[in-house]
Amino acid sequence: MTGTFHTMCAVGVSAGLAVVALSARPQTPARQPPASQQPAPQQPSELSTVITADAGAPPRMAVPDFIVLSNDAETVAIAQAIAQVLYDDLSFEREFALIPRDTYATIPAAKSFEDVPFARWHELNADAVLIGTVQKTGAGILVQVRLFDVRRPDGHPQAFGKEYSGSAANPRSYAHAISDEIHEKQRALHGVARTKLTFDTDRDGERMGGTIESRSIKEIYIADYDGANQRRVTTGRSLSINPRWSPDARSIAYTSYRRQFPNIFISNIYQGTLEELTKNPPAGESVLPAWSPDGTQLCFASTRDHPGNFELYVVNRDGSNLRRLTNSSGADITPTWSPSGTRIAFTSDRTGTPQIYEIGVDGLGLRKVTSESYADRPTWSPAPFNEIAFASRTGPGQDIKVMDLASGHVRQLTFGEGTNESPAWSPNGRHLTFTSTRSGKSQVFVMDRFGKNLKQITKDGNNYQPDWSK
Repeated sequence: MTGTFHTMCAVGVSAGLAVVALSARPQTPARQPPASQQPAPQQPSELSTVITADAGAPPRMAVPDFIVLSNDAETVAIAQAIAQVLYDDLSFEREFALIPRDTYATIPAAKSFEDVPFARWHELNADAVLIGTVQKTGAGILVQVRLFDVRRPDGHPQAFGKEYSGSAANPRSYAHAISDEIHEKQRALHGVARTKLTFDTDRDGERMGGTIESRSIKEIYIADYDGANQRRVTTGRSLSINPRWSPDARSIAYTSYRRQFPNIFISNIYQGTLEELTKNPPAGESVLPAWSPDGTQLCFASTRDHPGNFELYVVNRDGSNLRRLTNSSGADITPTWSPSGTRIAFTSDRTGTPQIYEIGVDGLGLRKVTSESYADRPTWSPAPFNEIAFASRTGPGQDIKVMDLASGHVRQLTFGEGTNESPAWSPNGRHLTFTSTRSGKSQVFVMDRFGKNLKQITKDGNNYQPDWSK
């Protein structure tokens, strides 16, 4: 895959193609609220203590299988799934030192919250043990969880406790909710277990209909933050690319070729509705949408005023108040908003090779940010970090770099393992998702903000341009 800048400046090659209608209804789940709203806790958590470890080390935590209170095969499987996913979720942020689950065999399994063998867990050098129960109810399942401080001699006080009830269809959602709430209460950290990724992909192997030349299509997919539950959002024989989550994680803006020229559409994925943001535009192309932090506006690139040359525009969420932001002889593309919503960073080749620039939303205060051989695809970090991640050409391919905007210091995160592009920050700024060809085809990966703890998210087909929900 060539650099993103080249790819997006060449979108006009397919402008004359006839494409079929695109449906934006999600395949699975249908018309459900975001995972961050499921399952609903049924009672408030009570925080009695914050668990610590010696010498400032991360607390050592054990997460055994949840206790099954309805002894049937389905409940047993649900209990095991919740515990394993919860273990993985807690491991991801590295705020706790998770004791490997294969060392738990010598510890007697508790049958209730009242008979947890705290002394045995202390022998395993645990600072905390997370105990949960699962039972069937008439409406689904009831999940209860308690986090205990193993080292306290005064009755092992409970550090966290909550219960959840809801459907048994997605046990992972309970684990994600528990993980995020423990991180919030114990570590004052906004976890990402309930967030989702979106990306475009050619994995379905379909070909675009009604064209002179047979072309592969791309569709928008979403997945849990860890790559589980990958499912298709758009269903049409067309190109659907550049997906971007709205700040409330209920909608995805993207570029679609369902018309003669590419335009910006918004899929309200949990309502099953589709909006056309750039309605009836003049001849030209509109691509690469980016939401403002409050979700009231979008910035995108378009050739509507300069045929063949992209400029940036800002428009209200309902398509009103369209205004032009940039005006240069070069192409201005790939916008990203600052956390304050007052500035926009973007890629431009106005002075030669593509570089990252930033500008105020009022069109003032233009500033060149990078001085690379080739820089593209900026993504502005969430507060309190003040950084821009981008793709930089470092040889035959590209690598992910991050610039601290206050100091101008640049750190490189990937080092020539394939070509690495399209970075996007997690909502807490501790991780990045990006695409890489290091495993052959273009796949989505995640890593921490220092380029470590790499994990591959996708495996099927070629996958591009990921984004991370709030």
